Amino acid sequence: MSNLKIMDVTLRDGSYAIDFQFSCVQQKMITEGLERLGIEYIEIGHGMGLHASCPENGLALHSDEEYLLTAKETLKKAKYGMFCIPGVARLEDVDMACDLGASFLRIGANVTEIERTEKYIKRAKDHHVFVTTNYMKSYVVSPEEFAEKVVRSESYGADLAYVVDSAGCMTPDELERIYEAVRKRSNLALGFHGHDNTGLAMTNSLKAAELGFEFIDCSLQGMGRSSGNTSTELFAINAKKFGYDVDVDVKEMLKLSKRFVYPLAKKINLIDVMCGYTGFHTSYLQDIHKIAGKYGVDPLELMERYTAIDQVHMDVNKLDEIAKTMKVDMDSFMICDFNGYFGHEQK
Repeated sequence: MSNLKIMDVTLRDGSYAIDFQFSCVQQKMITEGLERLGIEYIEIGHGMGLHASCPENGLALHSDEEYLLTAKETLKKAKYGMFCIPGVARLEDVDMACDLGASFLRIGANVTEIERTEKYIKRAKDHHVFVTTNYMKSYVVSPEEFAEKVVRSESYGADLAYVVDSAGCMTPDELERIYEAVRKRSNLALGFHGHDNTGLAMTNSLKAAELGFEFIDCSLQGMGRSSGNTSTELFAINAKKFGYDVDVDVKEMLKLSKRFVYPLAKKINLIDVMCGYTGFHTSYLQDIHKIAGKYGVDPLELMERYTAIDQVHMDVNKLDEIAKTMKVDMDSFMICDFNGYFGHEQK
């Protein structure tokens, strides 16, 4: 039980909660604290990863280069890296991150579109860095299909494959079925990235650890896109309780979290929970807001009806057609607050 690693994603996934406005000073203070506590892997940068900062996706306070240089100047032992979505990031962004000392890169794509990751994985491996492939919306394929994707990623050169519960809708049983299917085909290391829309991020993370997943993504205060991620503080506590070799001073971690992250963390709301219930990805909430507002219909019902058809992509014309068939419900529309959603990972 000594091979379990925490990947702290506060400064990447957590940036969604503050419109990507982490300063280099905040990054420095948080990463120094995490390193001091013994966290070995720290992800930084814009929530959508390399080359994502723009008016459409949200402008980060600093550039990728500034975040990387700050990490390089701050960290002595901990490994730092960035996320990378093919099509958002360019191959030259991979080169830049590696040249500025990134120890790992995480290449993310929809689980249905992982062929897009091949060039990026191979480019990163040319720099001899640790590479994970993150299967966004992992829940939309069968365990057997997922296992086939892992075999393909392994052939590309990935060091680890991530189950990504993008909408926070997965259950422990689903994780177990995925793990068993993968182990019939591959011995590639696995990681889990959970979201907490239905309150199962911690349960799923502990289940993943029990199954033998090597990496668990966590963030201080559970700060992240939508309802957030598994809490670093609580996962470390629970992992210790279950006998995992997580050498973290819990009291100091709680102090670090309270000082630098607690003032920034947001609360769960009905939209987040509905996303988890239906498997609706928050990057499309702007479309729900627009179409529901156009016809004065219930946004939650609109999400439910749309995800019964498609949980991966957004077809605004289809969404509009669905809304036209719904009854007007102004009260339900008015209680849904869409302010604060900044995720635009998927185009």
